[in-house]
Amino acid sequence: MCEKHKDGNAISTILITNERTRVTEWSFKKRGDNTGWHRHEYDYIVIPLFDGQLEINTGGRENTIAPMHNGVPYFREVGVEHDVINGNDFECKFVEIEFIK
Repeated sequence: MCEKHKDGNAISTILITNERTRVTEWSFKKRGDNTGWHRHEYDYIVIPLFDGQLEINTGGRENTIAPMHNGVPYFREVGVEHDVINGNDFECKFVEIEFIK
C-alpha cells in the first residue's frame, strides 16, 4: 500500500486486493489533477490507458515529463516520494499493480 502524505484529487478505485497483489485504477478528470504525495511500499507496475504524458513531481524545481503509451506497462521498485499529475488536456487513467508479496 502507498503511504499517503497529502491528498490529491485523482480518483483511486481498488479493483483487486488480496494477500499478494493490489490492483488500483487511477482516474484524472482534467489537467493538473494529481495523486497527492505518496511513497510506494511495494514494487509495482503501471499500465497507462491513454496516449499522452504524466508529470512526476519529486520535489525538485521542475516536474519530470513521463510519456505514456496506451497499454505499454512500466515497472518501478519501492521508491522515492512523489506526486503524479495529469499533464494532458483530457481525462486519463492508468492501472497500478502492486506486488504485496
